[in-house]
Amino acid sequence: MNFRPFDSLFGRLSVFTVGVLLLSHFAWFTAMRFERSEMQTRYAVEETTFLVDAVKQHQARSPNVPLPSRVRLVDQGAASVPPADPFTTSSPLSRYIDDLRESMPQGTLLRVDENGHPPRLWVLMPGDQQWIVVPLQPLRGPRTFDRMLFWLIFITVGAAMSAMFAAWQVQRPLRTLAGAVGRFGRGQHVAPVAESGPRELRQLTRGFNQMVNDISQTQSDRNVMLAGVAHDLRTPLARLRLRAEMMDDARSRDGVVRDVDSLTHIVDQFLMFANDTLDTSMPTPVDGLCERAARNFHAVYPAEPAIGLELAAGEAFVLPEASLDRILTNLLENAHAYGEAPISVATWRDGDTWHLRVCDSGHGISPANLAAATRPFVRLDPARGGNGHSGLGLAIVDRLTRHAGGQCEIDNRPEGGLRVTMRFPVKV
Repeated sequence: MNFRPFDSLFGRLSVFTVGVLLLSHFAWFTAMRFERSEMQTRYAVEETTFLVDAVKQHQARSPNVPLPSRVRLVDQGAASVPPADPFTTSSPLSRYIDDLRESMPQGTLLRVDENGHPPRLWVLMPGDQQWIVVPLQPLRGPRTFDRMLFWLIFITVGAAMSAMFAAWQVQRPLRTLAGAVGRFGRGQHVAPVAESGPRELRQLTRGFNQMVNDISQTQSDRNVMLAGVAHDLRTPLARLRLRAEMMDDARSRDGVVRDVDSLTHIVDQFLMFANDTLDTSMPTPVDGLCERAARNFHAVYPAEPAIGLELAAGEAFVLPEASLDRILTNLLENAHAYGEAPISVATWRDGDTWHLRVCDSGHGISPANLAAATRPFVRLDPARGGNGHSGLGLAIVDRLTRHAGGQCEIDNRPEGGLRVTMRFPVKV
């Protein structure tokens, strides 16, 4: 499975949140830079207007008092007056002149002398005979990098980290619930999930816990019923077999005994399926128990060919002894009853996974019925029917495999026959 970090809820929430933060912060930064330029222009216009008004009031009230060194008056016809042709300058200065012209009385003449240091502004109001020369207010264009950009990056990074932490907090209960759903789907025991997170997620968790409790109760009731019925049938089956053994007619006796044995096998399957408790037996090497199961199978069915063994897992591959014995017994009996010889058992390790496989050489299962092969009490196609068939053999194998922490896969071999592969994680 390819690892796609942005395919998870946390990844998508993080990308969405960080993207919105970046967009909003840089939009705010652009707006602030534009507004700062506008405010600087307005401030320069107000300063110039105030200075020109102050010079006019000074001339009207105190004409004999000298003006500051950087402010002077020049006669209207003086040769040093800048030309009236449009000047070439930057955009902020052009906007500044336009705004200043709007704030002055109509008919006011404005000239800019950029040759001096600092540049000077020449103002001639209607009715005046002298130009008022004042220093031009300094105007700076937007800088490529300033302190505000540094603070913007700092705030954006801090906000993004906070948003990612919040997204992680939101998705954590959902991830816990998803893990519980996965375990429950694999048939493993699931403890009640803590209800946390937003209201909708708490409601979903509460519904899941209720569903798990109801299904567990239903399974428990079914297992109790199966165990009770199977247990109650053991005694009459034992009496029926005893009576069959005392029959005089050998042909009838053998037929009744076979039927009793089939019923006994079904009862044993019921009891095995109803026993849903965890296996507490000691772990045993799988390869060794496979060899023993093959010898026992040959002892029960001496006319059958020997089971082919390809055991390459080694002593490190261990499983609970009782569960492994039931798995192998059910699979070998299933292969004998519904498949054909030769039967093979193989074990090996692939990376961090142990494999256990049992194959027969029969007709297999029709592809349409493969999905239902591990469902309890499901009879497959008639070719796999027979005496003593309860529809629980593969269901028991699947349940025991899941209880042992593995996964069971059932498919047909390309060359013919059923193939049951169990995979177990390697425990470090």
